[in-house]
Amino acid sequence: MGDRLLYEVEEGLATVTLNRPDAMNALDAETKDTLLDTLRTAAADPDVRAVLLTGRGRAFCVGQDLKEHVATLEAGGGMATVAAHYSPITALIATMPKPVVAGVNGVAAGAGAGFAFAADYRIAADTASFNTAFAAVALAADSGMSWTLPRLVGFGRAQELMLFPRSVPAQEALELGLVHRVVPAAELAAEAAAVARKLAAGPTLAYAGAKELLAYGAEHPLADTLDREGEVQERAGASADHRAAVSAFLEKRAPRFTGR
Repeated sequence: MGDRLLYEVEEGLATVTLNRPDAMNALDAETKDTLLDTLRTAAADPDVRAVLLTGRGRAFCVGQDLKEHVATLEAGGGMATVAAHYSPITALIATMPKPVVAGVNGVAAGAGAGFAFAADYRIAADTASFNTAFAAVALAADSGMSWTLPRLVGFGRAQELMLFPRSVPAQEALELGLVHRVVPAAELAAEAAAVARKLAAGPTLAYAGAKELLAYGAEHPLADTLDREGEVQERAGASADHRAAVSAFLEKRAPRFTGR
């Protein structure tokens, strides 16, 4: 996948590692193109049943590479990267039919924070921090942050974090609901991998259905959501994993899921 990003698939888990540690994993054009292509590959690969997104070095991802962005502005360019990169990357993370874990190893700012917020599960090192960052450079929001942030922390808190960008340390992020768990920095890689591997060994189609229903239920009334639950549950009920789980329950043993 190139030197800007590392990609490994093992036992159903795809690990995607941003690899520009000297630039705090800032997103230049090549990194964004590679990340988008890699996530598409993981989403389409039937052997991938969960994805772990993390960074190498002291940052998870600080968002847009501003040096490159300045050159784009000076050349007369604008914000085309939002439609070309940030929106499709966020959509892939949030909607791919398999769980995505963000292992936030350090600073997550701007689009980097947006990508983490779009993941299904966030585990952070105790040295990590989050910053919406956009208003600090006179920008509004992208990478889905105006959609994800209010759902994580509520409208009022999201409004505050967007209007007054600041570094939110890991423990506060846990208290606000930005992350699910905080672990010592030295344990982050192992703990994030363990969570992701557990999901990779689970009922993939059921997880996909849960993702679909949570997103749908956030936008629709109860009656419509109940109808959609019936449709999604019908699909899940026809899966081999469901039959395997029922048999295992009756036989008093642990089920073995295949993701089908």
